[in-house]
Amino acid sequence: MNRYWTLAEGPLPPWPQPDTFELREEPIPTPADGQALTRTIYVSLDPYQWGYKKRGVEPAGGPCHARTVSQVVESRMAGLAPGDLVFNTNGWAEYGLMGEGVARPAYMIPRKLDPAVGRISQAVGVLGMLGLTAYAGMILMAEPKAGETVVVSAASGGVGQIAGQLARLRGARVVGIAGREDKCRFVVDDLGFDACVSHLSPTFPQDLAAACPAGVDVYFENVGGAVFDAVLPLFNTGARMTICGLIAHYGDADGGDARADLMRRGEAIFRARGVKVGDLFVGEYVAEHQDAFLRDMAGWVAAGEVRYLEDIREGLETVPLAFAEMLRGGNFGKMLVRISADPTL
Repeated sequence: MNRYWTLAEGPLPPWPQPDTFELREEPIPTPADGQALTRTIYVSLDPYQWGYKKRGVEPAGGPCHARTVSQVVESRMAGLAPGDLVFNTNGWAEYGLMGEGVARPAYMIPRKLDPAVGRISQAVGVLGMLGLTAYAGMILMAEPKAGETVVVSAASGGVGQIAGQLARLRGARVVGIAGREDKCRFVVDDLGFDACVSHLSPTFPQDLAAACPAGVDVYFENVGGAVFDAVLPLFNTGARMTICGLIAHYGDADGGDARADLMRRGEAIFRARGVKVGDLFVGEYVAEHQDAFLRDMAGWVAAGEVRYLEDIREGLETVPLAFAEMLRGGNFGKMLVRISADPTL
């Protein structure tokens, strides 16, 4: 049987609760021509997935959406054989199909993985869509320059830790924003940020201003809310801001428009200082930039120029709890759940 988590019936709460998800099982599917059956190894848990659920993007009764690393069990798909390792989108499930006729987001293109390039778990992290998100939002959109001050919120998270290191590679001075003090120490001591400020501090706005004495030239936004409010008055003339996520607002009631509210709050300063604000949708960068990204990022990781921390939990049963914890900021690094054995370890 194939076990999987799906949304329970009824309205969704602002944030996931123990009864938000239901564990179900059904027969393991059989691949048709042009398809492969895969066993899920790693499930990626990311904040955007809660937005998917609240917007009703996922089909009722099916596995909750997620990017995954899997191993081919049976193949009727050209180019794949049993034992091959792949990036795909099995979701919160032990098994899934990939190939012709299998629904998936258009820009999440399944691909075969080479363990020699990097740990296979990194295919849903630094060497996957998450890494491309940081690469597109920082390098391609914000274009940090040597000597500029770059601020990254959620700096110890999956995207934030990569985005900040990429700015450092461009010669920028990088200031992170994180929660717990151990996260702030990690961002500075292990990732090489120049400073990190805790948003939990009662003097957070003043702490951030002190860490950015020359103002802010680039802001990589993952949070919104009070974090954005603290960054806003520090923008320099000609600053750039990439909106990657607004996790502080993912629990807002349906119908709210967090981005529009953010733009209203920042309108006067944006206009007066010529701040360029860009919305990041990683799907727009896959076709043209994924190959260059994978080449560059694999080289940086192999050389130790980009470091990457994963927070790996164990077992399918733990997925909903780990997901809720991640949304509360309880993860330390990129959140993954390993639900079956990794043959490369």
